[in-house]
Amino acid sequence: MKTPSPLRVAVLTVLFIGAVSPVFAAEPLVPADVTPSPRSSIDVPASSTLPASHQRSGLEVYERFRDGLADPECDSAATNGRWKKQFGHAPGQLARAEDDLLPLFGYVVDALRDAHLPTEFALIPFVESGYKPGARNPNGPAGLWQFIGITARNHGVPMREGYDGRLSPVDSTQAAVRYLKTLHGMFGGDWRLAVMAYNAGEYRVLQSMRRAGMNARNARPAELPGLSGITYAYVEKLHALACIFQQADDRDAWLDQLDRPVPRLAAYPLPEGGTLASWAGAHGQSTALLNRLNPALAGRFSRGSRPMRLLAPSIAAEEGISDAPSTPTAGEQGSAPQQDDPAKPSGRTHTVKNGESAWSIGKRHGIPAARLLRMNGLKPDAVLRPGMVLQLDETSSEAP
Repeated sequence: MKTPSPLRVAVLTVLFIGAVSPVFAAEPLVPADVTPSPRSSIDVPASSTLPASHQRSGLEVYERFRDGLADPECDSAATNGRWKKQFGHAPGQLARAEDDLLPLFGYVVDALRDAHLPTEFALIPFVESGYKPGARNPNGPAGLWQFIGITARNHGVPMREGYDGRLSPVDSTQAAVRYLKTLHGMFGGDWRLAVMAYNAGEYRVLQSMRRAGMNARNARPAELPGLSGITYAYVEKLHALACIFQQADDRDAWLDQLDRPVPRLAAYPLPEGGTLASWAGAHGQSTALLNRLNPALAGRFSRGSRPMRLLAPSIAAEEGISDAPSTPTAGEQGSAPQQDDPAKPSGRTHTVKNGESAWSIGKRHGIPAARLLRMNGLKPDAVLRPGMVLQLDETSSEAP
């Protein structure tokens, strides 16, 4: 007989306890409700002094987020006065160069895209903790995802005397993505039902669906009976936040603010006996930045039996291998640039290679990514495909 996987055991455990214990805190948190971890006294921008191989454009992070939304359509209800008042500051936070929010957001977006999950889920830490890895709530929840203790343990987040894995963006994000993947499948791929279950517990949502005679295929999340108003509002918050970002991307100034180098974060093992300071010294990185990103490992901590992992700017360039065809296809996001035609003088051009982005190409040629996309008739969220030929010079025929 096969031994049940830890994930299966965790999910079954939560199903049994869900009737008496919510998965997370009773109240969804907003950034003002949590106490962030102390920042370094010398608080340098997250991307300063990092070599280019450790970075990517913040605009690329946003493009990946927007491209992964399950429900990109917005209406007036999604951005009414209530939500604009609560989240109107969010685009400015994402654009703020001196904050670690954008690289952390990119790390979570990458994890969700790798798991083939909707990027609405990347907004959960925005609502819960303001993307502060060391955020603590007086009622008990902690970390980016504001796990309560019992939920963290049920989902394999290490917690012991001297180490709280909820404060590790690596441990907590891995657990959150794994759990969201389970919920997304359990509720038929409906991100709204998955979010409600994430907030209230899957047992309560399943019980509500049974009372209403609904199943995952025909459920109407807003009409489920017997759930807390907080749970319904949780879905509305995430959708409203996504829509507020999409409204902001109509402004070139905001896109230009995002089009800056930010660290590309990745998880690395911390060697036996190592510290954040020793790891930073060995890899030429900022100890202050690593302390901010890894509050669970800042100062003294106990190791336990599992390897310790830290979050840091990538050590080497991470060039993704595209699964797309080697030539552009019609109808992809924006009009695909034409292939070279020797009969047409076109100035300088660049043929897109595997793993290249508008930011990396623009950086090489001294052109802001947003401008490069505009001059080639591409939208801000366009996906560059290997084989595309991009114009690098303004032309008189370019549309205004």
